Amino acid sequence: MRTQIVAGNWKMNNTFSEGVDLINELVEKFDAVKEVQLIIAPPFILTNEAAKALKYKTIGLAGQNCSNQSHGAYTGDISASMLKSAGANYVILGHSERRAYYHETDQIINEKIKLGLKNDLIPIICCGEVLKEREENKHFEIVAKQINGMLKEISPEDFINIIIAYEPVWAIGTGKTATPDQAQEIHQFIRETIKNIYDSDIANNLSILYGGSCKPSNAKELFANPDVDGGLIGGASLNADEFIEISKSF
Repeated sequence: MRTQIVAGNWKMNNTFSEGVDLINELVEKFDAVKEVQLIIAPPFILTNEAAKALKYKTIGLAGQNCSNQSHGAYTGDISASMLKSAGANYVILGHSERRAYYHETDQIINEKIKLGLKNDLIPIICCGEVLKEREENKHFEIVAKQINGMLKEISPEDFINIIIAYEPVWAIGTGKTATPDQAQEIHQFIRETIKNIYDSDIANNLSILYGGSCKPSNAKELFANPDVDGGLIGGASLNADEFIEISKSF
């Protein structure tokens, strides 16, 4: 049975004290969550503080990104080994905002995936199309290209430690959401793409998350799809009650 996951990407939000308050609130309310893997991805400055607070809980801790270099003169970057040493056990890679604002390519993301795996981090790798690509009916082509590029030279043994998040970029921060049928269609396509790269067993055991304006009002309908195994949550993850409510939507 695939792992059901609800991951919260806080992005560049919350001061240190605000972040600590949110972490503590989540810890207090965590017992309401059953049989779902919760993951939070706070800004890097909160990673170690979160690791301490989550020490006796099964909430996973993710970095929002890592460098494609292991160490060195890369001012402002955070390496995979730094994330691991600070207490993270997951890392989000290839997010649409990293692609759009920082021009990250599939090759760069592939390098990051390899470094994440080398440092015992579980990569949550993102794929998805922008509005123009969706309107031109190129979303399958784009997603397949991204997945194949990101997974270049990733062995089956390593891939089983990876999670995929599908992001309809046109639905992030816009208030738009893919319909449950659209979500299922592309998630099924992603699973078929993984089947073609690896095999059926690996594809069937892969957790694929939906990452486009998921909130308490639509999570249950989205998560009811057979190939949607949870969500990569943005704005709603900044509210403990909403995040917990989403996690109860399976």
